[in-house]
Parts: sequence; structure tokens; C-alpha cells
Amino acid sequence: MPVNLSKAVVALVACGLILSSCGDKKEKEKEDQAAEQQEQAVDNPVVETVDLQKGKVTSNIQVPGELQPYQQVDLYAKVASYVKELKVDVGSEVHTGQVLMTLEAPEINSQLAEAKARIAQQTAAYAASKSNYDRLVNTAKVPGTIAQNDVDQAAAKKDADYANIEAAKSFYKQVSANLEYLVIRAPFDGVITARNVNIGAYVGPSGSGSTLPVLVLQQQSKMRLIVSIPEAYTAGLSNKDEVEFTVRSMPNETFKAKIVRLAGALDARLRSEHLEMDVYNKDKKLLPGMSAEVNVPLPSRDSSFIVPTAAVVKSTEKVFIVTVDSNHHAKWVDVKPGLEDGKGNIEIFGKGIKVGDKVLTKATDEIRDGMPLRDKPASKDDDKGTSE
Repeated sequence: MPVNLSKAVVALVACGLILSSCGDKKEKEKEDQAAEQQEQAVDNPVVETVDLQKGKVTSNIQVPGELQPYQQVDLYAKVASYVKELKVDVGSEVHTGQVLMTLEAPEINSQLAEAKARIAQQTAAYAASKSNYDRLVNTAKVPGTIAQNDVDQAAAKKDADYANIEAAKSFYKQVSANLEYLVIRAPFDGVITARNVNIGAYVGPSGSGSTLPVLVLQQQSKMRLIVSIPEAYTAGLSNKDEVEFTVRSMPNETFKAKIVRLAGALDARLRSEHLEMDVYNKDKKLLPGMSAEVNVPLPSRDSSFIVPTAAVVKSTEKVFIVTVDSNHHAKWVDVKPGLEDGKGNIEIFGKGIKVGDKVLTKATDEIRDGMPLRDKPASKDDDKGTSE
């Protein structure tokens, strides 16, 4: 190999080694810088914050409910009798005052005849005692002819006979009323949902051996939707709110109802408040006894602190938010969560918070209490909706 070519090769190798050394040095510097930045990010992380503000949260909860008839009555026979005629059956639509069933009790006719005879008997007795009293009074006008005691006894007998007439009349009215009980009428518009007797069956008052009603009548054109709201959500309830609900038989159809009645007290066993909504069911799609899934609105009554849902940490230790103090250090503040609006916001309650505090929008328990932080305000898009 010529000497000049050898020198050139050596020179090229030397240059290559120098360039490689420089490249390795720059790569090492980049790696050191990245490691330093990563260490700084761990020890002094950059976090997004929002200024704590007050607002109101409107939320809702899903609770099970049950549809019940607006009115329901179990019809019994008032007097012991036999079924003479049935004018309705299961599924019959009836109206107020309509005759549903007629009964017969032959002994009532006998009692009525007895009551009439008793009135006539007592009327005759009263006529005799009154005539005797009038005669004694007229005779007593002549001094010394009739003792005053005889006159008083005649007056008492007359009054007693008159009272017997009134008692006989009352007994007659009682028996006559029993005749009216032999006709069972509908107390309101509705549908017959049960029939437990046939023609010729013996029936009697409830508690006299008859355990089942002769007929069951339900009002189904208007129904009650009944739900129980847990104690934690009762503060936001109002009888002006409207709810939506679905039923299993028609999962794709949504129905509406308005809250009409609130119990105003908690059930001691379930620790919940009883709510009722009126449901108009003119097309009869809904049936009593159906289970419903009810969406109940829960508007917040008072202004409270609102933060993003991700700002609340629910760890095994406690529930808290992380704020940034004036020295740019993290501070854990105990809070109690309230309602969520379903849009990523939640209301919180706590003694150690105030308007204007810088709160981490995304907090975790990995950001320990007292850790130095580098905070930056969250973008307007991220901060949108934290208060209303």
C-alpha cells in the first residue's frame, strides 16, 4: 500500500473516532437532561388548577317504583245473604252507582213485616194510654175526685208508649236499610279485577267467616306511582318536579308524571321518604302492580362549592381535594361529596375551603400533602361548567 494512502486511512479513522465521541457525549447529555426533567416532574409536578367557586348542581337518581291504582276497594256483603244476580265479571268497566250484584235474604222481609207490626202495636198502646191520661186530667178538674199521683202515673205511661213507637220506627228503618245492602253498587269508575263468588253462593260481612271480598274494584284511568327516596337525597325534593319512568313491558317508551305528594317524614325501617306521583292512564297501557324505573330530579336548594368530579379523591384513608397554598405546596382538605350533575361536576362541603382556592382538577393520593407543585390554570374548555 502506498504511504500516502495509509496516512489518509488513518486520518479518516481518527476523524470517525472523534465524531463518534462527540455524538456519544451529546446523547449522554440529552439522557441526563431528560432524567433530570423526569425527576423534577416527579418531585415538583405540573398540575392544572381551577379557582374554587360556588354554584348549584342539578342532579337526578334512578330509583325503582311501583304503579298502584289511584283507588281500590274490596267489596263485601253487608248482611248475610245469597248471591241472586251477578251483573259484572273480571275486566268489566263500571261507573259510579252502577249495580254490580244483587243479593237475597228472605228473613229480612220477615223482619220488615215484624217491624211494621210492632209500630202498629205500639201506636195502639200509645192511643190507649193517651186516652186514659186525657180522661184523668179532665176528671181531676173537679177538686177531690182524682189523686194527683194517678194523673202523674198516667202521664208517664203515655210518654213511655210514645217512646216505644219511636223505637219501633227506628227498628223499621234499620231493617229497610238492610234491604238496600242487598244491592251492591260501584263507589267510583273503575275496572273489576277480581270476582270470588258465583250465583247462589252464601256471602256475609267481612270478619264473619268470609275472608275474600265478593268483588275487587280498581280505578285504573288514574294511577299512583310510588317510590322511596333515600335519606341522603331528600333535601332536594319538590312537589313541583316532573319525573320520567319506564316499565319492563315497554322499555323503549318513556312516561312522565308529576310529584304530587311527599310524606314529609322518613320511614323508620328503610330510612327513606315516600313519594307519590299521579299518572293518567287513559289509553290503559299501564297496569297496576307494574315495576317502574323512575328518574327523579334532585335540584340543589343551596349554593355550594362545585368542582370537577376528578378533583375529589376517595381513598381508603378519607375523601379529600388537593389545593395549592401560597407557597405552591399541595394541601389535602377533607370534604364531603354531594350531588353530581352527570356532566363531570360535583358539589362538595368542607370547613377548610373558601372561594378562590386553587383546586387540582385531577387529583390523586399520589400527590402527597405538602408536596411542591407547579400549578397552571386549567383551560377554559376544561373549566367550563364547574359552576352555574
